Amino acid sequence: MLDLPVKYAYLLWRSRELNRLAASARSSRRVQGEVLQAKLRRNAPSAFGRDHGFGEIRTVNDFRRRVPVTDYAYYRAYIERLKQGEIGAMFGPQTKVLMLALTSGTTDKCKFVPITGEFFDEYRHGWNLWGLGVYRDHLDLLRKKTLKLGSNWRQFHTEGGIPCGAISGLVAETAPWVARDRFVLPSSVYGIDDPFLKHYTALRLSLANPQVGMVGTANPSTLIEFARLADARRESLIRDICDGSLEREADLPAVVREALQPHIRRRNHARARELEQIVARTGTLYPRDIWPQLSVVAVWTGGSVSVYLPQLPRYYGDAVLRDHGLNASEARMTLPLQDQSSAGIIEFMHHFFEFIPVGEHDSPHPVVLEAHELEEGQDYYILLTTSAGLYRYDIHDVVRCVGFQGEAPLLTFLNKGAHFSSITGEKLSEFQVLSAVRQAFADLQLAVVEFSVAPVMRDRPGYVLLLEETLDEAQWDKLAARVDEHLHQLNCEYAEKRRTGRLEPLTIRRVPPGTWRVLRDQRSAARGNFEEYKHPCLVGDLGFVDRLLPKSA
Repeated sequence: MLDLPVKYAYLLWRSRELNRLAASARSSRRVQGEVLQAKLRRNAPSAFGRDHGFGEIRTVNDFRRRVPVTDYAYYRAYIERLKQGEIGAMFGPQTKVLMLALTSGTTDKCKFVPITGEFFDEYRHGWNLWGLGVYRDHLDLLRKKTLKLGSNWRQFHTEGGIPCGAISGLVAETAPWVARDRFVLPSSVYGIDDPFLKHYTALRLSLANPQVGMVGTANPSTLIEFARLADARRESLIRDICDGSLEREADLPAVVREALQPHIRRRNHARARELEQIVARTGTLYPRDIWPQLSVVAVWTGGSVSVYLPQLPRYYGDAVLRDHGLNASEARMTLPLQDQSSAGIIEFMHHFFEFIPVGEHDSPHPVVLEAHELEEGQDYYILLTTSAGLYRYDIHDVVRCVGFQGEAPLLTFLNKGAHFSSITGEKLSEFQVLSAVRQAFADLQLAVVEFSVAPVMRDRPGYVLLLEETLDEAQWDKLAARVDEHLHQLNCEYAEKRRTGRLEPLTIRRVPPGTWRVLRDQRSAARGNFEEYKHPCLVGDLGFVDRLLPKSA
């Protein structure tokens, strides 16, 4: 345990990095050029680098001529070779691949994103800068603990022996001792794959410490479920804290169970009594009362997840919100450095960025801009070039430029692009929805009819299949269950969100006859092009159903 004066001194010393970031932003255009060239030189000897003439690229225009705008399918053959252990398929001889991060794909397969040593260093440095900003603005956190939730980075291995999982687990396991001192959970908790057992274990260990000052994870829906679990399992949690035990301890992986023994076996009668008094006084056991010193909730606040933010004070009190920044398995893209704002400076020192104006995205030859060429108030799709071996990669994230720091734009996340929906991080694609619905109709020997799938907010979010045709109500449940089942198979993150209860099962709702004609007329009139109207099989807007249907429908 570090003394408080030592922590203050360390923070003051490290905070100079934020000053260097601000200084570098004044010449971010030059830095971006250097970042691009470094990545191209490093991987020029790879099969991908040779196939695309990396050794001959001298300018951004050269780069654009050699490498098209790409998606994951463009890399699939190279990544399959990488999974077999052929590092040279994508990277130079000095590169080490630490793991493959899993995220949902556009079609029916998970994406495997290479996490190289260089990428991991950049990823961790970005998080360090973000953390320095938080601690600089909230000095009280230096005398408190942080509760951070994450996932296993070694869920399985490829044929070539490369671990596959979540990068958050690797960050936790490799954190330096200075960082580990801040966290209330040992990194071994991330090795629990069962979602209930992982969150229950995290609660069992963190509830024993009243000095938690910051709670963080990516999606606010996870924090809501975490708080609800604390209250739902309050009796067993308090008993475990009192007795030095853990419910379902036998179900833990052996290596995790052994690592957690010193933490689990600690009996804490005094803390158990404190928690019992909280329940007696409030009738619940929520983080706002469990951790009275809680001052910061670190979570995404932009895009569709903002729908959850009004619920957080019920569980977490008046703690301020600090946005994590726009980040994904493919890259960490922005660094928010203020409370209550999702706007962040792009990570210009780590990745090379290009942008396509939203109106140009579907053009066969879109306008492509560098970061310094953006305009405040305009919306763009991001193209990423990273040390993960992705070049001009269209991640389908739509952002708005809300200002500049030096030459570097400040961005806020708006939504996944057209043909995607992501309410809890499931990143559902229209291709997946179309495939699932068609297969479900075929399973039940029904003719496919025009439909739309859209997110809705009930007690928890979920999706609804909107049909204009009349179906026998006895078939509704069967059809809904089949669609849900196929979405499980097509999208690994949808399956995970359903398994953990963050998404409710898909349901069916009938819309009045003529609804699709009215929608077509409205949208065609807005676009001025009736002939090119495409019926939306997936809509990512939480307000779509309420606007589409009258209250009585």
